[in-house]
Amino acid sequence: MTNRRLAVEAWESLFRAQHEVFTEISDDFRGSGLEQGEYDVLLTVTRGPDMTARLRDVTARMLVSQPSVSRLVDRMVSRGLITKCADPDDGRGALVRATEAGASAFRVVATHHARTIAERMSRLDDDELEQLRDLTAKLRGTAK
Repeated sequence: MTNRRLAVEAWESLFRAQHEVFTEISDDFRGSGLEQGEYDVLLTVTRGPDMTARLRDVTARMLVSQPSVSRLVDRMVSRGLITKCADPDDGRGALVRATEAGASAFRVVATHHARTIAERMSRLDDDELEQLRDLTAKLRGTAK
């Protein structure tokens, strides 16, 4: 049986750590020309073949509702960061593809953002990072 007090303390510590780290790395987006949500969309899209992803896959990775992702994608299309078209394999679905401008903006922010994350996470050694990755996957129910 799990110690409830310890479980609550662990949760509070995890929550506070996540909030503090998130606040610090969110600074990477100030003045970058990309909002964090746009970066998250481009992260998924640029990892796909031909810098393309199904809209449903983008939505599944985001931590916001489907309507919010749809509005964000539409704004990104109007800004020229991505294109959107019907998915030929799914008549109800859509494909989103990074434009060269979107991919370029993503690369600039991603380089700086990865450096910020690596610097913050360097407080942990490689074994601790692996343990953290595995423990958080277990909490999410995605442990291998």
